[in-house]
Amino acid sequence: MKYGLEINEFDWSGGPAAMGRHVAEIGRRAEAAGFHSIWVWDHFIQLRRWEDPLLEGWLMLAYLAAATERIKLGTLVTGVTYRYPAVLVKQASTLDVLSGGRSYFGVGAAWNGREHAAFGVRFPPIAERFEMLEDLLQIAHRAWKGETGSFQGRHATLTEQMDSPPPVQKPHPPILIGGGGERKTLRFVARYADATHQTTSDPDVMRHKMDVLRRHCETEGREYEEIERYSGLNLRRERGQAGPIADASTLLGRADALARSGSQGVFIVLPSIADSDSIERFGAEVIAPSA
Repeated sequence: MKYGLEINEFDWSGGPAAMGRHVAEIGRRAEAAGFHSIWVWDHFIQLRRWEDPLLEGWLMLAYLAAATERIKLGTLVTGVTYRYPAVLVKQASTLDVLSGGRSYFGVGAAWNGREHAAFGVRFPPIAERFEMLEDLLQIAHRAWKGETGSFQGRHATLTEQMDSPPPVQKPHPPILIGGGGERKTLRFVARYADATHQTTSDPDVMRHKMDVLRRHCETEGREYEEIERYSGLNLRRERGQAGPIADASTLLGRADALARSGSQGVFIVLPSIADSDSIERFGAEVIAPSA
């Protein structure tokens, strides 16, 4: 089981002046604790409490790339509406180069209408957003295959394909598509992606979603086992347990149930990661016994 650490809360000691130091330290601590990857939101405002702080995702990943050496890095996930697709692919290639080949390209169809309006970003209907996502995925594959010709998609037009330097990872950074939509999202995973993330922490739901993905893989002529499969992990403590999250035995049992349902890794949000030893404790009590 692989463990990914999400960084999406920034109510840390020291305020904005200390955030850079905290982010770098969190990256190094997560790497030392045995986490497989770090994931950040690609949003511009905090989703739980709008007035709370949130750092921009791609700049944060670049900062983490400089602060770490081995841990994988990705957005969970970049909405297709926020940036021109070829520009976004250029960002992804750059992150992979600067990190020495440690990036994931996490993308999705976007969803938060209020955020779009607040930042003056057009929020198309869902069908159009999926068309835009397919354009993006096709542009990424073309760029990372070294194609240089023009492209005409449903919404994107390129006179030529340009992406130099190319990513370090071969054939390309793994493409992770977030979401569990059974008709479109999981079909896109089977057709274009290298990884899927399901927000569920319920083994029965995960098993069902993976059965759907398996059927799409059969239709697309894709090997299901080629795709990395990630889910959430329920950290809530059981009745009578002390501490902010469930104890290690409970967490290991939940992770094992998810593994049996088809998950190969889980992404988690730990409490007070900048101002406590939650990263180290999770590494010692959960990650190490899982190795």
